[in-house]
Amino acid sequence: MTDQATTPAAPSTPSREAPARATWAGGYAVPAASLALAVVVLVAWQYLPPLFGVPKYIIPRVSELAAEFVRMWQNENLLTHFISTASMSILGFILGGLLGAISGYALGLLPTWEKVLSPYILALQIAPKVAFAPLFILWFGYNAWPKLIVTILVVFFPILVNVLQAMRVMDRDMINLARAYNMSRSKIFWKIMVPFSMPNLLAGLRIGATLAVIGITVGELVGGEIGLGYLISFGQGQANTAMVFDAIILLTIIGIVMYWAVTSIETRVLHYVPRALDAPPTANP
Repeated sequence: MTDQATTPAAPSTPSREAPARATWAGGYAVPAASLALAVVVLVAWQYLPPLFGVPKYIIPRVSELAAEFVRMWQNENLLTHFISTASMSILGFILGGLLGAISGYALGLLPTWEKVLSPYILALQIAPKVAFAPLFILWFGYNAWPKLIVTILVVFFPILVNVLQAMRVMDRDMINLARAYNMSRSKIFWKIMVPFSMPNLLAGLRIGATLAVIGITVGELVGGEIGLGYLISFGQGQANTAMVFDAIILLTIIGIVMYWAVTSIETRVLHYVPRALDAPPTANP
């Protein structure tokens, strides 16, 4: 009787359809779902208000918003207002971000001054920054300065708090090791402290990018003579709800673009930081 040799079964090769499905799920499914949701919202916005008898001065339809947008572009210098708001938002965001980061690093390096100034910083942080807009108008007049200063204040504090928190939880053992190797204070700051605080700084910048649009809008609502916030105030006075909606949509677009820009920079700067969602799944035994 001869023994029959049993050959081991060849390992099954993964199907080519699995990577394709993974590519679709990872690269196209989420944008497709977001686009589909946007289409559903626009269709509902167009047909539901008339169906329920909602007048157009309460909720105008999408077609009426488009018609008002064209009219504003032709007759209300919409491009000028848009550029004014966008440029002032970016300028206020940059200045507020720089001041917040510099102040956070300075207070982190000088803990004694942090203890001295912390009550005043806390008081300014608690105080509603938008309430200062009328005061700034009294001081500087009806020009670009009041809304710019409000924007700087609104952006300043989230970045200051984030950077200062990173400086507080700094790895002291790493700093002591650098000092043991005779590294200068400037090298310790640029080589250790700044990279360690970079995630907190960029997180604060993401928050500041959205708050900058709020700050500039408040400044234009209170005392502006140009900008999308001024158009909101003007549309309210004229009972032109479509104009108000169009200005709000444009403000939202500015905020989204600024947020995406900061997120793109964060992805490139923090490429070395592992992300939990990007980690490959562990195989179960």
